[in-house]
Amino acid sequence: MSLIDDARAVRENAYAPYSKFKVGAAIRSASGTIYTGCNVENVAYPEGTCAEAGAIAAMIAGGDTRIAEVAVIADSPKPVSPCGGCRQKIAEFADGDVAVTLATMDGIVQRTTVADLLPGSFDADYMSRV
Repeated sequence: MSLIDDARAVRENAYAPYSKFKVGAAIRSASGTIYTGCNVENVAYPEGTCAEAGAIAAMIAGGDTRIAEVAVIADSPKPVSPCGGCRQKIAEFADGDVAVTLATMDGIVQRTTVADLLPGSFDADYMSRV
């Protein structure tokens, strides 16, 4: 089973009664463990949770802190990219060269990296005077 397959499977559990836009994400941690997440909407927008954030929370709860690979899938005409906030969340736990696979339910796949998704990311180096 590939990381996209894991994201596809968890996508089915998404709670998206308002937008009907289900998203699944899967993360392979540096230890090799797979963590998944799906979007969870809330009638009080924007109080929902993105799929990527859910997968990251599962990873941290599982005791891992480093991302080795990311996959995101949605039923859209082109591969859906993580939102800006999730890009920053991913960058917190992944090096810039970490592979990110974006896919559609129809099999269109785009491969990129964390650095390409979030050039000039805000990182711990900015906090050196604190």
